[in-house]
Amino acid sequence: MIRVLVVDDDYRVAELHARYVNAVDGFTVAGTAHSAARAVELSRTMRPDLILLDLYLPDRAGTEVLPFLVGDVLMVTAAAEAAQVRVALGRGAVGYLIKPFDERELRNRLTAYARFRAQLATGSALAQDQVDRALRALHGTGRSGRARRPRLTPTGKLVAETVASLDGPITASALAERLGISRPTAQRYLADLAADGTIRIELRYGAAGRPEHLYSWNGKDPEPNPS
Repeated sequence: MIRVLVVDDDYRVAELHARYVNAVDGFTVAGTAHSAARAVELSRTMRPDLILLDLYLPDRAGTEVLPFLVGDVLMVTAAAEAAQVRVALGRGAVGYLIKPFDERELRNRLTAYARFRAQLATGSALAQDQVDRALRALHGTGRSGRARRPRLTPTGKLVAETVASLDGPITASALAERLGISRPTAQRYLADLAADGTIRIELRYGAAGRPEHLYSWNGKDPEPNPS
């Protein structure tokens, strides 16, 4: 689950945004804060994955404390001035959502963030195209029309069909061994499938405390390979 801290000075708005977050598969609200000081405190104790941060807080502006927060930050605010957007993004916010918005708009931002995290789930060094895919997933920009989706290659189709056929989750290493391909290759195709929601990723912590990624099918039929 992606754990979210909701920060808004208005209790009713914070509660509404928390309901929106909890309605999105794979997300859960870890806590709420109504001031900048409380946001910093909770981010350090709860260590959320994502923080929904309002700009207008009673003690300090959200952008003033943004660098001190632990976790990725999505600005959620009525401030629409270009200068405010530049400051927020320059200080590390991964996105900027202007109020008012409906549940669907926030859902879209959250699912884009989940795709972004899935693309960066590997612990290995990334190639430039992998970084580019992660950023496109985060910001919702499409792929080049000339690019083939990796899952539509023969290997990508085999990875998709294999995960779909399993009764439970599988690791990238186990899948690589099963198919006779390298682990980085399996990881790349799994990340692509996770990025479009075809498979889901869970974390399992081993005895040493190091998380292991488990991949399982998310209900979609594998796409046919183009002729």
